[in-house]
Amino acid sequence: MQEFMDIFKGLDWSPLFISLKTGIAATCLCFFLGIWAAYQSMKASSAGKAVLDAILTLPLVLPPTVAGFFLLLLFSRRRPLGIFLYEQLGIKVVQSWLGCMVAAVIIAFPLMYRNARAAFEQLDRNLIYAGRTLGMSEAKIFFRIVLPSAGPGIASGTILTFARALGEYGATSMLAGNIPGKTGTISQKIAMVMQDGDFVTAGVWTAVIILIAFLVIFLLNLFSGSKMKQVKPW
Repeated sequence: MQEFMDIFKGLDWSPLFISLKTGIAATCLCFFLGIWAAYQSMKASSAGKAVLDAILTLPLVLPPTVAGFFLLLLFSRRRPLGIFLYEQLGIKVVQSWLGCMVAAVIIAFPLMYRNARAAFEQLDRNLIYAGRTLGMSEAKIFFRIVLPSAGPGIASGTILTFARALGEYGATSMLAGNIPGKTGTISQKIAMVMQDGDFVTAGVWTAVIILIAFLVIFLLNLFSGSKMKQVKPW
């Protein structure tokens, strides 16, 4: 126990800051993109919805290393997109924190999209028709009717998205690498110290990320629960 506390006191906290920064940034981006994509898919035809849903959900079923491989091919400085971003815009994705965020967004996005779409599908469409009858614009209907009604599902998607982005490892390690103080997340730190046989340090970081995940889920569930009607247990 004393060894555990000594390691905790002398810990390099950069993996925590990098993971939190990546998780928050990825969640914010997935939040807006996921809601927009889910709402647009509701307007698509059956065939179009099936194709769009398959494309947007694909990263959820693919191994993270496969997604990382395609991201590496896409953003490599030997590929057209990577060359354009670096030479024309000065943006470097590979071996950078931006790579951490891009990998987290790609892997976590399907969770936000699927939860938002499920919430929209359960919405009573009569509310939308009533809004149109009252002369409300589509934007007002979305922000005043659709979004509040789908709030619990969107909150669940946000929770899962943050948790997934916080713990992302496979795609991040391939695209951003494991550069201490720059791209080294908690997941990568745990994998690295485990390879060195340092189980105590790995245990410390495991406890840290479990605590963060628990607190985030608890607080968000508490907030979303206050917005919902209390349902009596069976």
